Amino acid sequence: MIPRGAFVLIKEVARHLLRRPVVGVAIAGRDASGRWLLVRRADTGEWALPGGTLEWGETIPACLARELAEEANATLRGAPVLRGVYSAPWRDPRFHGVTVVVSCEVEASAPRATNPLEIREARFFTDDDLPAKLAFGMEDMLHAVRQNEAPVLE
Repeated sequence: MIPRGAFVLIKEVARHLLRRPVVGVAIAGRDASGRWLLVRRADTGEWALPGGTLEWGETIPACLARELAEEANATLRGAPVLRGVYSAPWRDPRFHGVTVVVSCEVEASAPRATNPLEIREARFFTDDDLPAKLAFGMEDMLHAVRQNEAPVLE
């Protein structure tokens, strides 16, 4: 049996360890014809920029490539360009995320989700067909990239 004092100490340590921001990436990717790659999330049903959280020991470029492959069966073409870092705690109700947004050219001859529990579908959109609302407030991320604004620090 754990003494009450030890339980309180463990709880306090866990509270501090678990209340740390989670680093992730979001990819504002376009194919060679200029269409935007989006994924439909299974949890919200909304469209979003492909991306996800950084794994322990992983670099951001490796995370970008992994998330594109996992979520959309896509690959990076050329070097990604840093477009912003978004850290507002209200964006994601699950945790406080710090999202590194990049733009790049992507290639996906047959975009599709490889994990249907997380992503329902992946597809390309023209500028005129983009959804008005994106998951987790990503509209401003995509807008900043589309308008070629200076990198955002939020």
